[in-house]
Amino acid sequence: MSDLLYRPLTKIVELLERRELSPVELMQTTLDRIDATRETLNCFVALRDHDALLVDAASAEKRIARGEGRPLEGIPLGVKDLEDVAGLVTSEGSVPYRDNLATHDSVQVARLKAAGAIVVGKTNAPEFGYTALTKNLLFGVTCNPWNLERTPGGSSGGSSDSGPGSSATASPRSPSRHRSTCATRSRSSARS
Repeated sequence: MSDLLYRPLTKIVELLERRELSPVELMQTTLDRIDATRETLNCFVALRDHDALLVDAASAEKRIARGEGRPLEGIPLGVKDLEDVAGLVTSEGSVPYRDNLATHDSVQVARLKAAGAIVVGKTNAPEFGYTALTKNLLFGVTCNPWNLERTPGGSSGGSSDSGPGSSATASPRSPSRHRSTCATRSRSSARS
């Protein structure tokens, strides 16, 4: 696996800004990782078309080259399946909502996209985000990448395992606890 996937987001943004890393290379690395682990980890429940994602990454690369890059320009983003992304289903991990096609982006998704992030797809979550284990009847169980017999936690277990540019709505502390990593959430990002 590419060491790129182990770098902090701040370093990836820096590499993109300095043009030492291409958004297309980052997107391809992310898609390769998703494809290689989709069956075993079950992080993503919906993906946008690979070719469309690479076109978006190429557009981000052009903006960076023109000096018009936004703060998250070209960063792949997995959105927890509790939040809306226009054109993708928001099932909330619940069978009755399996066909609930979003017509608009939720506020946080819209803001991340406006900052240059590229939505790759939707990540698994427990039904309605209710439990600390990422499993549901619609998509099944998400596994911990370090030990497939363990949970990545929840409600952002799918996002916690999905690589750089994790979730728009992640509750990172529980998944990080299950993966022996550290995560914090700023006060301003907490839901009221």
